[in-house]
Amino acid sequence: MLNVGLVGFGFAGKTFHAPVIRVVQGLRLTTIVQRHGGGAPDTRYAAVEFVRSVDELLSRAVDLVVIATPNTSHHPIAKQCLQAGRHVVIDKPFTTTVAEGDELVQLGAAQRRVLSIYQNRRYVGDFVTLRALLSQGALGRVTMYESHFDRFRPELRPTAWREQSLPGSGVWFDLGAHLLDQALVLFGTPQAISADIRIERDGATTDDAFDVTLHYRHMRALLRGSMLAAAPGPTFAVHGTKGSYIKYGLDPQEAALKAGRVPDEPDWDAEPSELYGELTGPEDTRTIPTIPSSFTHYYENVRDAILGKAQLAVTPEQARNVMRGLELAVASSQQRCVLAWSVST
Repeated sequence: MLNVGLVGFGFAGKTFHAPVIRVVQGLRLTTIVQRHGGGAPDTRYAAVEFVRSVDELLSRAVDLVVIATPNTSHHPIAKQCLQAGRHVVIDKPFTTTVAEGDELVQLGAAQRRVLSIYQNRRYVGDFVTLRALLSQGALGRVTMYESHFDRFRPELRPTAWREQSLPGSGVWFDLGAHLLDQALVLFGTPQAISADIRIERDGATTDDAFDVTLHYRHMRALLRGSMLAAAPGPTFAVHGTKGSYIKYGLDPQEAALKAGRVPDEPDWDAEPSELYGELTGPEDTRTIPTIPSSFTHYYENVRDAILGKAQLAVTPEQARNVMRGLELAVASSQQRCVLAWSVST
């Protein structure tokens, strides 16, 4: 049994980490760092100790520390925990700069500790289904890949750190980190990148929309996100030499977690059939049932990697490459040009 400490009990900690960790066999959530607030919100956390600082957390017998705090604090907290000999999971994005990521990659290796980033969007049904179709060659050689993360949230949240003008804030570092990671998993590192990262909502102080293109030799990967999409685009629109796969609708796990459901319930990631994607070929179109998945698979892999039973799925080197893309896209948008992936920023 591995004891887990969670740093941060805001939206990410309460919604995406604590309830998922609790249902993974072999992990025990023992301690939560909550700088503000009144402790356990319900009986699910009655046996969890709430402390006020990372120093207090590290004085406990904790094997794995999960960091779900504002992006600017990822690097210093992760550095402190690695130096204290703990395994570390950081909510995406990894850090706010490539340089910070490089330091943590080197420190994790030197300390011989597992360091991973919570890329839970690798464990959503639509992405798992698309990976299966590509591995089967159902689309042939892919020529265009389009991925959307669209929301409709015209109102501003000025007190939310993600909407303040801070390093690592804005939707590109938030939602773009998911889309970029998925594209790199599917297609590897691109040759170049071009980006338009912008503000669309009146009064916003940090980016709330992006169109980012990854340039590969014979294909393009278009990543799009917006907070003003009342009619969202397709989650995936993938075209190849044998056909196209079009999929609408977001994976149901986030909504389920927000509603208080937990991942060990039956049909946790089951989608209604009307949201299934469609595979269109030269002769027909057929519906492709979404393969169920679960955010728990991420933590199961981390557990097994710590115990030496599996290779780590989301490695710090992969997270560092995502940071590279995040930074290059910002530079491309500012300079209004296509940048080679190898170009230093």
